[in-house]
Amino acid sequence: MSSNGHNGPGPVVEIYDTTLRDGTQMEGMSLSCDDKLRIAGHLDTLGVAFIEGGWPGSNPKDVEFFQRAKDVAWKSVQISAFGSTCRAELRAEDDKQLQTLLEAETPVCTIFGKAWKMHVTEVLRTRLEENLRMIEESVVFLSGKGRRVIYDAEHFFDGYKSDSEYALETLRVAARGGAETLVLCDTNGGSMPWEIEQMVTAVKEALPKARLGIHAHNDGECGVANSVAAVRAGARHVQGTINGYGERCGNANLCAVIADIELKLGLSCLPEGSLSQLYDLSHFVAEIANLSPNDHAAYVGRSAFAHKGGVHVSAIRRHPESYEHVDPKLVGNESRVVVSELSGRSNVLSKAEEMGLEVSSDHGSRVLERVKELEAKGFAYEAAEASFALLMARQQEGYKPPFEVLDFQASVGRRRGGGMVAEATVKVQIGDEVMLTAGEGNGPVSALDAALRKSLRPFFPQVAEMHLSDYKVRILDGRSGVAATTRVLIDSQSEHDTWSTVGASSNIIEASLQALVDSIEYGLTLGQARQERQAEAQQARS
Repeated sequence: MSSNGHNGPGPVVEIYDTTLRDGTQMEGMSLSCDDKLRIAGHLDTLGVAFIEGGWPGSNPKDVEFFQRAKDVAWKSVQISAFGSTCRAELRAEDDKQLQTLLEAETPVCTIFGKAWKMHVTEVLRTRLEENLRMIEESVVFLSGKGRRVIYDAEHFFDGYKSDSEYALETLRVAARGGAETLVLCDTNGGSMPWEIEQMVTAVKEALPKARLGIHAHNDGECGVANSVAAVRAGARHVQGTINGYGERCGNANLCAVIADIELKLGLSCLPEGSLSQLYDLSHFVAEIANLSPNDHAAYVGRSAFAHKGGVHVSAIRRHPESYEHVDPKLVGNESRVVVSELSGRSNVLSKAEEMGLEVSSDHGSRVLERVKELEAKGFAYEAAEASFALLMARQQEGYKPPFEVLDFQASVGRRRGGGMVAEATVKVQIGDEVMLTAGEGNGPVSALDAALRKSLRPFFPQVAEMHLSDYKVRILDGRSGVAATTRVLIDSQSEHDTWSTVGASSNIIEASLQALVDSIEYGLTLGQARQERQAEAQQARS
């Protein structure tokens, strides 16, 4: 058995990615031509069989994509242009939309037609016989021009429920016209997995020589399940999008579909060894689309293999499979331990090991009690691992922080003839010295940050290399009004590292300062550790 979880030399199930076309129909998602080409390059590296680049002629970006795609040396993927059958009462050779498919010069053309009688008579407002003519003649026209043709039977499952014989006839004429794959589309996304499996089985029996595909939407939260059900019933071509992007509730999420096919069904759909790229691809596409990754997505979410409950962590320390249904490394992910008030001592010990820290059992117990005490006050360490590392360090005997904030003050006001101004002062002890400095900023937190850094730079020049990259505020108990506890999460970065810290208080300024202090203190420990490693490496070389 391969590392992907299947036997055999090559893919059995074709993966057809439509992120660049159907995915971009998601509200709030937009891709430039450069974006689409970069995503297509990663999909090609992953090893999908087809990439649907867009609908030629529908917009300038898609036209540009197909023009530029012609000059790309694709490794193995086939680029497909998407469109519809010819219009009613119009010959295929006279249909301008079909001509644009040819002008795209892609090796594959994918066209959709109507499989539901209601759509034929009420949406297209044409005759049932004319719809069959449109399907067959369009496929004949494109295949006659040397194109591989994939036929998408739109609303197939709704059409099959309404009139199974007519829905099947639309597939027969497409196959007769030369379509290499007949894709059954759950366009409204409302079918259930058992319905999909039953109907795909029936189609397989009615058209035993046809290659069947599935195109599922997620309106009933069954897009992935419906795709897997179709493969179980004999479909060997699956359409979907990375991260499930798409119109309304999205398309079937290929990140889950691919993993399920490979690891659960034991069938291949990617080249050998490619499955481990799935996590990186998911996050790359999200980054390009300027969308936040879904941390809780199956297989590729950051939390997909995160363990928080103490019982769970204790178990996976002995046997990872006790709470992990697959090895995270198979999809390029990793197992993580989360520390919170729900944790047990195993969480603390595992987290310490993950961070390369040596922690005794007694020390772990003290840290755990401190975590529970602080989380009851509003702190949260799940997304603030730097603050948790400092918490562990501060519970060790003999730990001395590099600096300590003794006093602080911040004020905001408006100056006559000018705008708003924020000022802050901090008194900081560094060793035996005490520094009192002031700073200004566009707000009280910015002013505190400026004053704190001004105090520390003479002693720790590396502070200048640290930057705040994000600042998040959450009100924990809004019903308490202005007395509500506020949690502040700060993301920081330097040339070499990124880290997150947390603060919590009924005063937002105090909560912010707590997170700021942790941010700088942790950044200094990272820099010190790096210097020690460099010194050790230099000593070893000499």
